[in-house]
Amino acid sequence: MKRLVLVIAAALVFSGCDQMLQNKSERSFAQAEQKYALQDYPEAVLLYEASLDGTPKTAEIHYKLGLIYEEKINAPVSAIHHFQRYLEMAPKGAHAREAHKFLKEDQFKLSATLGNGATIPQEEAKRIKNSNLELQKKLLELKEELEAAKKANASPKTAGGKGAASPSKPEQTQKPILPGARTYTVKQGDTLAAISRKFYNNNSAHWKKIQTANFGSMEGTAKLKAGMVLMIP
Repeated sequence: MKRLVLVIAAALVFSGCDQMLQNKSERSFAQAEQKYALQDYPEAVLLYEASLDGTPKTAEIHYKLGLIYEEKINAPVSAIHHFQRYLEMAPKGAHAREAHKFLKEDQFKLSATLGNGATIPQEEAKRIKNSNLELQKKLLELKEELEAAKKANASPKTAGGKGAASPSKPEQTQKPILPGARTYTVKQGDTLAAISRKFYNNNSAHWKKIQTANFGSMEGTAKLKAGMVLMIP
């Protein structure tokens, strides 16, 4: 009888500990969501990581941490860790495809900077990532200009062999904000895909819908500037 009482008491203690850990995890997650909404990303990261308990249900938190390190803090090494943890816990999860994409991009960027098994500091990785993003932005702008030049009808050459000046690239025209529309103010470094994830449950596939709602039908990708106000359909 005494042994049975001890077993029951131990079960109650362990059950209470599990409940305490669960409550702590839930509190940390709720606080992390508040910090994220306030754009306090370093503090949000600490609280999100405190809410991780190793169970499959926290796979989504690993994915969110990966996005924060990828897009807000520019720390690809940490982003890789959390995308890998997400895929380990939810290999067929809703964000598996995007997690694989981010992993591939970050691993390629880091491998290009390594030599003979050497490692690089976090700050250097951040600098390289920013340089790569800037180069990608310039390449995209050049690509758009080339496509616009190809579509424009070249003027016939004059008798002297010189053609008329080519027309300038038209400016993208933003639609007026409709009364009562849901809006978002663009921040430095934002992309349409990142804005789509913010409003559509971490899904970047709606970027085209946001672009069309604000700029109508257009070739390529709209150029965003900090301070620009977008309608979110």
